[in-house]
Amino acid sequence: MTTSPPAARSGTAHRAGMSRRSGSAVTRPGLAWAVPATLFFVCFAVVPLLLVAVLSFTSWDGLGSPQWVGVANWKALIHDHTMIQSLWLSALITVLGVVIQTPLSLLLGVWAAGHQRNRAILSAVYFIPLLLSATAISVLWRAMLDPNFGVPAQARWLFGDGNLLGMRSGAIGVLVFVGAWQYTPFHTLIYQGAARAVPPVLYQAAAIDGAGTIRQFWHITLPQLRNTMITSMILMVVGGLTTFDTVLILTQGGPGTDTTISAYYMYQKAFKSFDFGGGSAIALVLVVIATIVSLIVVKVSGYDKMRSSAEGL
Repeated sequence: MTTSPPAARSGTAHRAGMSRRSGSAVTRPGLAWAVPATLFFVCFAVVPLLLVAVLSFTSWDGLGSPQWVGVANWKALIHDHTMIQSLWLSALITVLGVVIQTPLSLLLGVWAAGHQRNRAILSAVYFIPLLLSATAISVLWRAMLDPNFGVPAQARWLFGDGNLLGMRSGAIGVLVFVGAWQYTPFHTLIYQGAARAVPPVLYQAAAIDGAGTIRQFWHITLPQLRNTMITSMILMVVGGLTTFDTVLILTQGGPGTDTTISAYYMYQKAFKSFDFGGGSAIALVLVVIATIVSLIVVKVSGYDKMRSSAEGL
């Protein structure tokens, strides 16, 4: 029986220790790596939010110096009927957006992750709205829905007088539809990437056990995409609560105030009525609501308790 010399064993142990230490250094980078992102976040998120919070306790028309008014702006919001209505409208449009976009983007994302014939070409065409700005999309649909020269004018048997944006239900429906047309491809792309990360061995094992495509989708794909679904829904909620440019171009908050959502009402307060204190208060309300809703989604879904780096575990 041969034994290694003590010096050899010592050298081997020393190299193993160095390997473990070097591996630890690689897997656990220092705090210095987070400094650039932290500075960016502080400068462009935290500091502006603090300034808005201070401005919400002042009266300022954009000229001169802000005058401290305490909680006057907040008291005015509580008794502002338009503000209360705008919150309900924002919630309605957000909920409708989540209900419509989630199943569409999920199914399309899973399909786009496959290997069907002409899949790449069809996916590229479908993702075109991602290349357009919200302003361009809003202008496009406003022209297409024009009651005199657009699609409704050519199909009055379906659209009646064709003035979809002149009715509350029609205007809200158009906003939801345009939002889904614009952002569903984005969430589809998220689901596509997540679906491609699902281990193929799971589907192979299920096929051996006799599971068909539908059963594989319900019992493998959906559970594996759980984290992705939560992330996508949070993005939809935040995006729905902060929708602005689509309302500005398509409806201008009308008819009347029937589509005046909170983000657009904030714009009216600050840049049309020159009440930057009141507009800042509305902005803070939106930030608080979006944060609370996101935390509720994370808590209810159990996302905060997940410790695995794998999807759905």
